[in-house]
Amino acid sequence: MGAGLRGCDLHPSGPTSSPSQHVSKQARPMSNPKWLVWARNSGGATTGSLAAGGMLALSMPPWGWWPLALIGLLTFERLIANQPTWARGWRGFGFGAGWLFPTTFWMVDFTLPGYLAVCVVFAALYGLVGTACPPGRSRWIALPGLFVLAEAIRWRWPFGGVPLATLPMSQVDTPWASTVRVLGPLLLVGVCVVIAMMLAAALDRQWQTALVMAVVMLSFCGWAVLAPHGSTTDTIEVAIVQGGGQQRTRAANTKLQEVFKRHLEASQLIQKPVDLVVWPEDVVDVNGLFANSQQRQQLAELAQELDATLVAGVVEDVSSTEAANFAAVFAPDGSLIGRYDKIRLVPFGEFVPLRSLIEPLAPNYLPARDMRRGTAPAMVDTPAGRLGISISWEIFFEDRARDAISKGGEVLLNPTNGSSYWLTIVQTQQIASSQLRALETGRWVVQSAPTGFSAFVDPEGNVHQRTTISERKVIQANIELRAGQTLATRTGPWPMITLALAALLAAWITHQRNPTPLHHQTS
Repeated sequence: MGAGLRGCDLHPSGPTSSPSQHVSKQARPMSNPKWLVWARNSGGATTGSLAAGGMLALSMPPWGWWPLALIGLLTFERLIANQPTWARGWRGFGFGAGWLFPTTFWMVDFTLPGYLAVCVVFAALYGLVGTACPPGRSRWIALPGLFVLAEAIRWRWPFGGVPLATLPMSQVDTPWASTVRVLGPLLLVGVCVVIAMMLAAALDRQWQTALVMAVVMLSFCGWAVLAPHGSTTDTIEVAIVQGGGQQRTRAANTKLQEVFKRHLEASQLIQKPVDLVVWPEDVVDVNGLFANSQQRQQLAELAQELDATLVAGVVEDVSSTEAANFAAVFAPDGSLIGRYDKIRLVPFGEFVPLRSLIEPLAPNYLPARDMRRGTAPAMVDTPAGRLGISISWEIFFEDRARDAISKGGEVLLNPTNGSSYWLTIVQTQQIASSQLRALETGRWVVQSAPTGFSAFVDPEGNVHQRTTISERKVIQANIELRAGQTLATRTGPWPMITLALAALLAAWITHQRNPTPLHHQTS
């Protein structure tokens, strides 16, 4: 060989090597570390992983092209099939990054470091999904369980959880969305991934496996049709007040009395008679205690004028280090008959974890005081009915709606305030969360926001009269009060977490008994 001959050299201190000996040495390829070979040749796979996650991102609100979630999951499954551990982990990270960086982009407007940290940490979680998934065909069993476990973790950790851009949000308008009333949103995660794995099995012509997965999916859909989802006990006329105003504003740059005034003025658009009026979160902001404020008296007079139960979002000073965010409830006679204090607080928005460490390094957006966490049940008994309440951020958490309904809530109110957010990513995801909570609980959800979106959501997850951003508007509807619980509100997340762990265990046992050769890349 020419290459061998060119490599010949002379050894003055000893005999010269023969050409054949030198060719033999040069023909032996240099051994590269496997991770280096993989890194060199994995550019296409990395791009594919990001694209797969991007397809999942486009299935989320505000885009809402839900079939892309199935294609994205299928693509991810193809990318990790029969791959070594490090390849599966890296591609899982890329998948998570492609999913989360676009769908949480609004965070940039608040904090670039926080945005990057959230996306990297949760992308790493999906890297663990890839790492923990067996590489052979048993991955079709493991991946539904792993995605259920990953979403369960993300919705609860860190700092109480960050359930934004979740897989169920992308599936809320699908024919299988109603499965959430059986075992909650984690079941919808599992069903979505099972459908993608069914497609993967069909692509590999594993028809028996694909048929079993189809039967599993259809069984859960059939169960959702037959499962209890509450019954109507009465109807009430409800008005949602959206005072309007500029989007992407901060409390520090807003004249709080003007926000309150806008909602008083908008309330004059209410058509009487009406049973219940719902104002948004934090449109009544008082210095000192609300009980002694002028705003309390004005709200009492409004309730009397409308002859209706009035629910209004209030923020009051508790001390120099604490404030309270609550929904104040007035009876038609103007008396203050109850309040619900928010329990699920927004990390770094309503409280600062590890404040002594973070505050010296943080920008000015951090709140000067932490909100006091409520302790009371999320239900207030009123002349209009038993009102379940999930304030703003709480609607993203199924446990808060479950608490409200298990305590007897006949309707679920979601006073919220998204006026400080850039773009409409958060607002559309919140509407999707309200749809999920309506399906899970079998209740109407009433979402009221000062600058949008406000809407009614019926127990089948259909959205009615959604407002637009910044407009001043009152929307009214005659809605049902409902009683009874769904299986989801009775059981909570633990049955699905148990099923997910069992699926993962079964997948690895199957893989150990029938290992599949890995596709190692070579130089």
